[in-house]
Amino acid sequence: MNALRVPLIRDGLITTGAVEKPLVQKPNVLANLNILEVGCGGGILTEALAKLHSKVVGIDPSEKLINVAKQHAKDDASLDPEQIQYFVETIEQHAAKNAERYDAVVASEVLEHVNDKIAFIEQCLGALKPGGSMFITTINKTTPSWLGAIVGAEQVFKLVPEGTHDWDKFISPIDVQRILSSYNCNTILVHGMFYQFWSNQWCWTKNTDINYALHAVKMREDFLLLTFRDVHAGFDFNNSLYFRIHATVADSSLDQIFAWHVTRFYNVFDSFR
Repeated sequence: MNALRVPLIRDGLITTGAVEKPLVQKPNVLANLNILEVGCGGGILTEALAKLHSKVVGIDPSEKLINVAKQHAKDDASLDPEQIQYFVETIEQHAAKNAERYDAVVASEVLEHVNDKIAFIEQCLGALKPGGSMFITTINKTTPSWLGAIVGAEQVFKLVPEGTHDWDKFISPIDVQRILSSYNCNTILVHGMFYQFWSNQWCWTKNTDINYALHAVKMREDFLLLTFRDVHAGFDFNNSLYFRIHATVADSSLDQIFAWHVTRFYNVFDSFR
């Protein structure tokens, strides 16, 4: 899944102007950015973000998983120990000590396991700077998601242990967007993700019936959401994964508000070409 998640986060932060202009096409593209991964597990995504030179903090309530993540990071010589930190903490505990600290907060494959989603998102946003980005990947609450994530993944193909998922805890993109909006966050991207079990690969899809990714920005009074004038002129927007995603969203039948944001992205970008 990192093949989708890492470009989503990288290009999303470039798109919103969080990335410094000289770094846009550099290997250390996320340098000087502070990122929090909530529910980091064994650190698969945390490490990938650290390798782009962001300062990443991974938190998880499971001491066992955090120990696994720490050991794996220690064994990887390509990782700078100063780029990554792990803590055995809940988001409530961490946000209380780190208010508005992070440029991005990531909750990947976590929300579908959370009972109180409103409180969880509220705490995540409490740790996010105004103007910062919230990235979520999770599972929609649909009949196809029950068939794919529970019947298929758990019972038929045994990709994860049975009982890993509870369909009642799944949540639709529009419901996530409503929660984010109530905390002054503007959703700028929703897109489907699909697991090709025959090739063991994840790919982007217009269909959000099962897995989907969402990017929202915590608004501030002086924050201009579309800051292409400030983005490095050499960045190839047309070939950017992020803009290809937006193009497919624009062609899909998603909620009109998403299409409106896509239109605004292209209108502003075209005016600066």
